[in-house]
Amino acid sequence: MNIEPSLLVLWDDLHEVHVLWQVGVLAVSLGVAWWASRLLPQLGGPILKWQAGAGGFKRVRFPLIALVLVLIGRGILRNYHGVGLLTVAVPLLVALVIIRAVVYMLRLTFKAGGVLSASERLIAWLVWIGVALHLTGLAPELLDFLEGVTFPLGRQHVSLLTIVQGVLSVCAALLVSLWLSRVLEERVMKTAGMEMNLRVMLTKVLRPLLVLIGLLIALPAVGIDLTALSVFGGALGVGIGFGLQKIASNYISGFLILLDRSMSIGDLVTIDNHTGQVVRLTARYIVVRKLDGTEVLVPNEFVITSTVINHSYTDKNVRIPLPVQVSYGSDLDLALRLMLEAARTQPRVLAEPKPEALVTGFADSGINLELGIWVQDPEAGKSSLISDICRNIWKKFQANGIEIPFPQREVRLLNSGPAAPTN
Repeated sequence: MNIEPSLLVLWDDLHEVHVLWQVGVLAVSLGVAWWASRLLPQLGGPILKWQAGAGGFKRVRFPLIALVLVLIGRGILRNYHGVGLLTVAVPLLVALVIIRAVVYMLRLTFKAGGVLSASERLIAWLVWIGVALHLTGLAPELLDFLEGVTFPLGRQHVSLLTIVQGVLSVCAALLVSLWLSRVLEERVMKTAGMEMNLRVMLTKVLRPLLVLIGLLIALPAVGIDLTALSVFGGALGVGIGFGLQKIASNYISGFLILLDRSMSIGDLVTIDNHTGQVVRLTARYIVVRKLDGTEVLVPNEFVITSTVINHSYTDKNVRIPLPVQVSYGSDLDLALRLMLEAARTQPRVLAEPKPEALVTGFADSGINLELGIWVQDPEAGKSSLISDICRNIWKKFQANGIEIPFPQREVRLLNSGPAAPTN
């Protein structure tokens, strides 16, 4: 077995007295790193404004500071005697930095669950196995073996090492792209001076754009020719044109909705007899929360091609009509005044535009009236508001002798005399 010279030097240093200097440097480096990592939270706030950046630095600052101090100490002691212990400590600290940084990026990018835990363990094992191969000298032999295993791919021969490097590069590029897109999305969504539609559109564009850039950087870095993907791109285009045209149409429609600003989060809309508030805009569908709490997923293509009533397009104020009928013997002016008083007692009813009480017609059983009120929070529903106003109107009508009629019919009997006898 070919053992790395650093381990041989470490074995020799363990039999010498000067190894105590290395132990001292390592202990001081770890102690100073621990103390500095406890002190830096007070200094990191004004320097690291992004919470994601501050959170990532918090997890790697201890091994990172220790690594810098060990490198400085190794550079100084190298002029006097061996530094085998510090040389072995360097890759261990580097591995700890990588594991903590990658695990943090995973937790920030993906939701907690079994897949996330398994990914964290897999990454930790891969990093520590790589360190062990490096320290024991098996890494060059393993790389030579992977390089020697080749198989044809078209006109080229691809080695197993190239495939492993490509997979690792693509995974790293995807992880960094997804993490960076998550950080930028949170930053964009918190920008108060930008319209909500523009914020949502930018967040939808950022993730695929960053993933594409990451792949374009990662694949050529390991020697993969991107022109070989032209055939795949053509096949994908044909698939989108035929089998995936509905999905593609929904994605394009989603961007059109955001660009023309016909709908925004928080709007009260009516789509296909479903009335509710828009709570989410995705690339494929919009989520409408109805007034009863249920949620409807409406494809973006349906929103583009059908009639949509947006109650909040230019103004969130909505008029709610409330029909009332009184008997012909009632005081009409008093009834109208009592209806307005009942409406003004409700805090949700706007004072401007002010409520209106109107006479709308004469019916068979009484006079038709209408109370028109305006609210600025239609997403809160109107059933409870109408119920409260109707109860107030009923109480006021009862107290002032205003009668609400019920249907009446007058029946006249013609030729009501005794019937002629029949033989």
